[in-house]
Amino acid sequence: MAGRRGAQTLPYSKVKTKTSRRRKSQLRDFLSTNIFCIGIIVSLGVFIVVVLRYGIPIPPSTRPQNSSYPPFSRRKSSPLQRFTSLNGTYSPVDISTKGLYDKIQFLDVDGGPWKQGWVVKYKGDEWNDEKLKVFVVPHSHNDPGWKLTVEEYYMRQSRHILDTIVETLSKDTRRKFIWEEMSYLERWWRDASESKKQSLINLVKNGQLEIVGGGWVMNDEANSHYFAIIEQMMEGNMWLADNVGVVPKNAWAIDPFGYSATMAYLLRRMGFENMLIQRTHYEVKKELALHQNLEFLWRQVWDLEGTADIFVHMMPFYSYDVPHTCGPEPAVCCQFDFARTHGFSYEFCPWGEHPVETNPSNVQERALKLLDQYRKKSTLYRTNTLLIPLGDDFRYVTVDEAEAQFRNYQLLFDYINSNPSLNAEAMFGTLEDYFQTLRAEAERINFSRAGELGSEELEGFPSLSGDFFTYADRQQDYWSGYYVSRPFFKAVDRVLEETLRASEIMFALVMAYCQRHSCAKFPINFSDKLTAARRNLALFQHHDGVTGTAKDHVVEDYGLRMHTSLDDLKIFMSKSVEVLLNIHNNKSAPSLVSQFEAEEVRSKYNVQPVHRVIEVSEGSAQSIVLFNPLEQSREEIVMVIVTDPDICVLSSNWSSVRSQIAPELQHEKDKLFTEKHRVFWRASVPPLGLQTYYIANGYAGCEKPRHSKLKIFAGLEPVSCPASYTCSKLVEDTVEVQNHLHTLTFDTKHGLLQKVTNHKDHSVTIVEEEIGMYSSMGSGAYLFKPTGEAQPIIQAGGRLVISEGPLMQEVYSYPKVSWEDTPISYSTRIYNGENTVQGFFIEKEYHVDLLDSNFNDRELIARFKTEIENKQIFYSDLNGFQMSRRETYDKIPLQGNYYPMPSLAFLQNSEGHRFSIHSRQSLGVASLRNGWLEIMLDRRLTQDDGRGLGQGVLDNRPMNVIFHLLIEKKVSVSVNDLAGPAPLNPSLLSHRVSGHLNYPMHIFVSKKAEEKSGHSPPKSFSPLISSLPCDVHIVGFKVPRPLKFLDRTTKDLRFLLILQKRGWDSSYCNKGGFGCSTLTNGVFDLFSMFNDLSIQEAKAASLNTLHDYIENVGSIDERHRKKLQEITSDGEILLYPMELQAYKLEILLKQ
Repeated sequence: MAGRRGAQTLPYSKVKTKTSRRRKSQLRDFLSTNIFCIGIIVSLGVFIVVVLRYGIPIPPSTRPQNSSYPPFSRRKSSPLQRFTSLNGTYSPVDISTKGLYDKIQFLDVDGGPWKQGWVVKYKGDEWNDEKLKVFVVPHSHNDPGWKLTVEEYYMRQSRHILDTIVETLSKDTRRKFIWEEMSYLERWWRDASESKKQSLINLVKNGQLEIVGGGWVMNDEANSHYFAIIEQMMEGNMWLADNVGVVPKNAWAIDPFGYSATMAYLLRRMGFENMLIQRTHYEVKKELALHQNLEFLWRQVWDLEGTADIFVHMMPFYSYDVPHTCGPEPAVCCQFDFARTHGFSYEFCPWGEHPVETNPSNVQERALKLLDQYRKKSTLYRTNTLLIPLGDDFRYVTVDEAEAQFRNYQLLFDYINSNPSLNAEAMFGTLEDYFQTLRAEAERINFSRAGELGSEELEGFPSLSGDFFTYADRQQDYWSGYYVSRPFFKAVDRVLEETLRASEIMFALVMAYCQRHSCAKFPINFSDKLTAARRNLALFQHHDGVTGTAKDHVVEDYGLRMHTSLDDLKIFMSKSVEVLLNIHNNKSAPSLVSQFEAEEVRSKYNVQPVHRVIEVSEGSAQSIVLFNPLEQSREEIVMVIVTDPDICVLSSNWSSVRSQIAPELQHEKDKLFTEKHRVFWRASVPPLGLQTYYIANGYAGCEKPRHSKLKIFAGLEPVSCPASYTCSKLVEDTVEVQNHLHTLTFDTKHGLLQKVTNHKDHSVTIVEEEIGMYSSMGSGAYLFKPTGEAQPIIQAGGRLVISEGPLMQEVYSYPKVSWEDTPISYSTRIYNGENTVQGFFIEKEYHVDLLDSNFNDRELIARFKTEIENKQIFYSDLNGFQMSRRETYDKIPLQGNYYPMPSLAFLQNSEGHRFSIHSRQSLGVASLRNGWLEIMLDRRLTQDDGRGLGQGVLDNRPMNVIFHLLIEKKVSVSVNDLAGPAPLNPSLLSHRVSGHLNYPMHIFVSKKAEEKSGHSPPKSFSPLISSLPCDVHIVGFKVPRPLKFLDRTTKDLRFLLILQKRGWDSSYCNKGGFGCSTLTNGVFDLFSMFNDLSIQEAKAASLNTLHDYIENVGSIDERHRKKLQEITSDGEILLYPMELQAYKLEILLKQ
């Protein structure tokens, strides 16, 4: 929010190359006369470049088959070439954010009136050939929750703002406005009269009101996962198309605290053409402004052909409020914020000079003063088309306020426009007005610089790759704190996300199987709650939601909404299990009450989930149904809680399954064991499918679980051995646990990991685990401002419990600290699952509890100290979609070297020895010394950090943070250039580990036990013919408009499938550890996915579903566009590494 955020000339003026018809004619004559010579020269040049770049061409016999498939890009690279290009090469660009950081000294030089820039001057003749065209864009930034809840803001401000817009714009067609958040527009739509709705539609159609972005919210870009971003954009864009009849193509993101390249990609693939951003590091703004590079084509670092390039306008100054948008001098600009005059509720200008009403006697002086700022701002950009936002947080609440702005500015515009000698034209405008005019100017005039690569998307501007983290708005105030603030709710966000995805898949499958039967009524009746779940997830992606930067009661509101949806979805999934397992036998409408319930229970919005305790009486069996939301079959060791260890596990055909039983542990100093038991067994579940197991009691011939052997180090206080287990005392200084792949060595007295030994090559990787705390004076919800380095907090003498068995080994530590209560306890687990993903990783679970005031103004970290020579370089993910190269800079303070980590971070040496940490929630990560990787777990802060929230962060909740650690070595000989700008990709195994963690198995328990006498037939459900290749991910499979599903009058296809071919580093094991196949040359057989379902029709679509034609989602070769749209008659499609590709489908049950 603008309110939260509380000396040299420009090196050169604009380059203006005027093109005339005469010059074009001369050029045509020259080309036609010399075409043959030019052709030979160009051909020879291309040949030399190709040989230098790619080497001698491969003989035709060795080239990939499938040559009938046209390429995805202008450069005609095959799918195989695009695939292999992900290993080490990157798309060439004019500017990389790494290059900017290498160049900038970060000295924070005082620039005078523009404090973070310089004294801007102009000669005066810059607009002689092309007059200055100024578009003043009125807007109101409406946070869907911050200091007030979304409903409180709606009732007090947002509904009045929308009423004001409709009324004041209708008075004068010269007036314009833009609106972003659909969460508020949809809420207003429910209350508005039909005449008001129609008035708004008319304003949109005649171009006075533009919907920009059109997402449910203006999402955060650091913590949000790409699935949730797609979901919130799709929800807002679809609502907008269905109700207002418009599809946005310009994005507006003025308030997220830093920007991700993932968002640029997603917008382009949704059909957006232009985007605007604001909150980037003030030194980056200055460097770009110095060279007129604030407008650029944002390119994905892996997109060699620039097919997803999108045009970006970066605002140059400190904030998006009026004082910081008209020009470089806020003291002047503030005088033109007419809502700051007497009679309105906004603060007066802090510079002492206030707005005055415009009248005939002062209009000349006021207009020239304003125009001076416009001209100065214009010199920071290449074109003479200028954008001037006019708004702030929750502005235009009343008609009087709106009239004050519109009235005064129109008088100023009239004066400027009536004086041709000023070479300027000013008017109200929308983003579309601005970008259309800018593009038209760029077509007439060549703005390209010598040697500039640019982009075919729009010539005349530089290309740029990278992201804009970590944001600093002034001095050394880095906004890295919000990567971790309110981590409990960041975790709930991801649970809701994966549960929604799983529910959408189940919904689509139930509808596909039931569409001609009465059981279809069950999902249709759930449609409203499904829509509510989509919107509650979408709402939390707001840049004050998932960021953890709202008032306590607002966080509670978000939490309650997510909790309600989680409950609803689990009820739906429980019922869907029953329907899908009985699908072939009974297609009648199911009863309202399900036979199953979710195994995991969350009693309140602000507590950790617990496992439902299963109690099995003698002679009975409890059904356990597992749902696998992944597209590959799953061999996995699973766990449930039981009251009695004297049970056994049976498969769906009632045969015995080997199992292990271990005591349940808890975070309590005086009682480590709960007197309940965890039973583990290896389960096998088909892709997107269901499988049934039984927990039985008293079944003859059923193999009882193996009891874990316990070893206990009790420190100074004894720990009693739980009943029915064998315990021994630990006396050694170190202790080891092992599975078939690894041996883990721990320091007994501290309970911390020390090293990992690989059984295959006997190599040892030092992984010294450390728990530490930062102290801070000034950290708040947004900012991280430590007073020094983190200090270790674990002392010798804590309690340690080791549990060993045939399936799982665990080391649990309740450590000793200097406080009476420890803020953390931790478990380390490895699994004995040969040919399972679990066998490869090390599971770390931290129970974090920062509720005590002893931990005020402390920030808790887990640090892993390896001996890997990473040269201060590491890699963290952007939104779970792609990796970004990070470098630790000595010229930046510690807090500026922290980066967002939504799901993965790794470091490695030049030989490819790699250490990765996978997370299932968004946190902050840094590599502050060679070989170190640390992750912040939680923060408790008493102070406000001066960015408008007005409080600290003291509503911490006990929570569990789970990491999967992975140690890998290359299988092929290659050396990575760590110094280069290209990010490295995860291995195929790393992708599988991520899927295992982020898309866990869903477990359901029957409410009623089965009697020993009545064995029901095997129960499983397998919708896919086979597992998909390991590099193909089903991002989503859903019914976008469930309420319209049974309406066959619409021609729209009813199902949506979004696929991604993952980009992975092929220098690591190409079997993903074991058993993986990968896509051959990118060819995927869409029509042969399902067992009992038939895809009748398929159509390529944009990611928001609203464009059926690929030309709207990127600059793609025409031949390939046709191929993608048509799809081959037998359903073969091309998938490209990293690309997200959406397909609308019509699916019927096979006869």
